[in-house]
Amino acid sequence: MGSRLGSVVAVLLAGCVLARSSPGADVPRLPRAEAESVGMCGAKLAEIDGVAAEEIEKGAFPGCVIAIGRHGKLVLLKAYGHRQIEPQTVPMTTDTMFDLASVTKPVATATSVMVLVEEGKVRLDDPVAKHVPEFGQNGKQEITVFQLLTHQGGLVADNPIADYRDGPQRAWERIFALEPVVEPGSKFLYTDVGYAVLGEMVRRVSGDDLDAFSRARVFGPLGMDETTYFPGEVLRRRAAVTEKRGDHWMQGEVHDPRAFRLGGIAGHAGLFSTAEDLAVFAQMMLGRGRYAGVRLLREEAVAAMLRPNDVAGRLWGLGWGVRTNAVPGRPDLPVFGHLGYTGTSVRFSPELDLLFVFLSNRVHPKDPGSLDAIASAVRRVWDVAVEAVAR
Repeated sequence: MGSRLGSVVAVLLAGCVLARSSPGADVPRLPRAEAESVGMCGAKLAEIDGVAAEEIEKGAFPGCVIAIGRHGKLVLLKAYGHRQIEPQTVPMTTDTMFDLASVTKPVATATSVMVLVEEGKVRLDDPVAKHVPEFGQNGKQEITVFQLLTHQGGLVADNPIADYRDGPQRAWERIFALEPVVEPGSKFLYTDVGYAVLGEMVRRVSGDDLDAFSRARVFGPLGMDETTYFPGEVLRRRAAVTEKRGDHWMQGEVHDPRAFRLGGIAGHAGLFSTAEDLAVFAQMMLGRGRYAGVRLLREEAVAAMLRPNDVAGRLWGLGWGVRTNAVPGRPDLPVFGHLGYTGTSVRFSPELDLLFVFLSNRVHPKDPGSLDAIASAVRRVWDVAVEAVAR
């Protein structure tokens, strides 16, 4: 692993720093197309209507927005159900903004880290403590950026919510004082804590918090104007409602309690976006770092993010989970994706040139807890999309 990682770092740092295109409001969203024009079966895709209706009826979520694209074009963008059912009902619309929860990890945090890697400010094999010295306490001094990106830093999944009761500064002190719960590098252990630390590392290295950095260096260049940690008043009004916090419904306010107590900006959760914006992001990944004439990342950086790393029997990229059983009958086709606790998911298959965005507010009006129902619903819709390609 060490020699391979070293070669990745060397490739990413070779030559001069990438000159990125300037942000611009004229970057287009994905164009629409008929399914058949991109080699998909429209009749098969139409089955998604029934799947969504069944899942809403079962109570998996009150509503959702689904976007599917192939060969750089959207073949489906549709809203189902409601974005709010209490205290009143509000229909879901395709421009609804969603709290992405853990989809924040690959879209904002891992991508921002890779921008810093390309600039030579961070190396994947750097100890995180090189950039965040306080993190190097209690056996964590050798944990690397790569290990946190791939969930093998040995950190606890979540530290107690009580650690956040005294404000962000004390919360960070408690996070930095945590001890690994397993030997770093020894096993896969999915962790919000590790990504929270990566978000703080971006702030330390760049001088900008993760919200400002990702908007300026990732979302702005791609024209993703509806992707942010803090939706303004106009965007907030069309955000999907989640739960109650105190005496008010959360709308455009982060659902994750730890991200909320860190001020709303965190590496593990807190990002808001829309289906069309996320389709642009997924297309950039399928375009190996390029979208609509904008070069966001070098091809080598995207290749590094999508390289399946065997983490004690689990395959994981840099920010993205890797599934090799997501295309029936084709275990040779890896699919990259991530699920968010609020009921969100982004997936894409480079081999099929297929992107998939599923956004729901499954935690409205009350958090059901288990992710089983939403994971099943996402898989059902994804399977229809894949079958539409196969026909």
